[in-house]
Amino acid sequence: MTLGRRSLLKLAGSTTLTATVPGWAWGAGPAPGENSDHTLRIATGLVELAPDRIISTMLYNGQFPGPLLRLTEGTRVIVDIFNDTDTPELVHWHGQMIPSAVDGAAEEGTPTIPPHGMRRIAFVPRPSGFRFYHTHVAAGGDLNRGTYTGQVGPLYIEPKDNPGAYDREIFLVLKEFEPSFSRGGDMAMAALAGDPVAELVQMGKAADAAAREKTKGFEVGYESFGINGKMLGHGEPIRVKQGERVLFHVLNGSAGEIRSLALPGHVFRVVALDGNPVPMQAEVPVLWLGTAERISAIVRMDHPGIWVMGDLADDDRRRGMGIVVAYERQSGKPLWIEPKPARWDYARFGRPQSAIAPDETIEMTIVKHNAALNGFNQWTLNGEAFSMETMRPRYTLHRGRRYRFRIRNASDDIHPLHLHRHSFELTRIGGKPTGGVIKDVVMLGGFQELEFDFVADNPGPTLFHCHQQLHMDFGFMALFDYA
Repeated sequence: MTLGRRSLLKLAGSTTLTATVPGWAWGAGPAPGENSDHTLRIATGLVELAPDRIISTMLYNGQFPGPLLRLTEGTRVIVDIFNDTDTPELVHWHGQMIPSAVDGAAEEGTPTIPPHGMRRIAFVPRPSGFRFYHTHVAAGGDLNRGTYTGQVGPLYIEPKDNPGAYDREIFLVLKEFEPSFSRGGDMAMAALAGDPVAELVQMGKAADAAAREKTKGFEVGYESFGINGKMLGHGEPIRVKQGERVLFHVLNGSAGEIRSLALPGHVFRVVALDGNPVPMQAEVPVLWLGTAERISAIVRMDHPGIWVMGDLADDDRRRGMGIVVAYERQSGKPLWIEPKPARWDYARFGRPQSAIAPDETIEMTIVKHNAALNGFNQWTLNGEAFSMETMRPRYTLHRGRRYRFRIRNASDDIHPLHLHRHSFELTRIGGKPTGGVIKDVVMLGGFQELEFDFVADNPGPTLFHCHQQLHMDFGFMALFDYA
């Protein structure tokens, strides 16, 4: 019998009994008797998106989003994680440079939290900035597992030096609910800067022609949308004063949707991407975020009124993807005015010159095989789909070396690419060289290519994958080992 990723997680849950012992830890090593700094409890709960739309899903501490955790860079933290469900779970500490054993990925060797058990972990938070935490189990065809659930929460690591160039900050978590399967169509690709590469278009056509199934595989759609767990018009408005500078920390907590956000009459001054300050702050009319991306942007409140801050997609916004922004002493119905089209260009926030030369280059080509796995698309990197049995594709890193990833997308999908336990620097994207933009997730456009550099400075098994749950579950992953 073939042992799949989900079966392996169940097996891991039954074999990591030490994780159930109170006071046991893996990572920075809490001593017996130490108190935890935070507690997370995974259990089924209810999200009241609107009075007539109450959703049952898995949550952290009975709420969506999970509690905002504010940590201090370099100050060790202890977290107790309880799993009140009947299935093994994992909590991934996204964007942090921490050991593989506590990172929260089975592929890296992190033990699961057993059903009705607990696990105590400890780590030193770094780097500073807007991070988050979420489940990292496989879902496959089960839409009640993984990031299709409500298991997502914001986390902010306080920098040692906070300039405070704003009046207050607000955290926004964008999320869809009530998922269902449908046959896939073409993804809109006009959001990103850059043009398709002809060679990649031809590779995609060749893969389609060679596919045994001539129809596209399953995709996931949603019935309900919300910001901070409330549909547009049903949550408390963001109340502002004229002249105020509001720092918005925006997280796309989706399982697979690309999201946009606009506020009529206002612009966003982007100051950080994925929690990392950008070299060149720039004002944009629309924010675009791939799955798991974060943007921190300051908005100067200088256009009084009652406004809808929401997604550009009319259907998604009407079904809840928005929030009301209300100026004091203003009244009336919230207004939505669609902004002029604007492509998202990462290079706009970087330096014009590219980074230093790498020690080694790793090339990857992404290919989609339509409906190859019981109706689901299969994803390959350099012709190989990830396997939990062989732990391949697999690459070897040498500590201290600078690596350049050159990734080519021979599919019509936008892929939010995520590298665990490291940050990377964009060096070329949308056909433009750039430097200084540090991220842990980046969107790669359909039939486009990008390059990023990272330094192998955090030893241990390291996972690389598309952050769309459907893509990673069906092959879009690779594992890196340190020599």
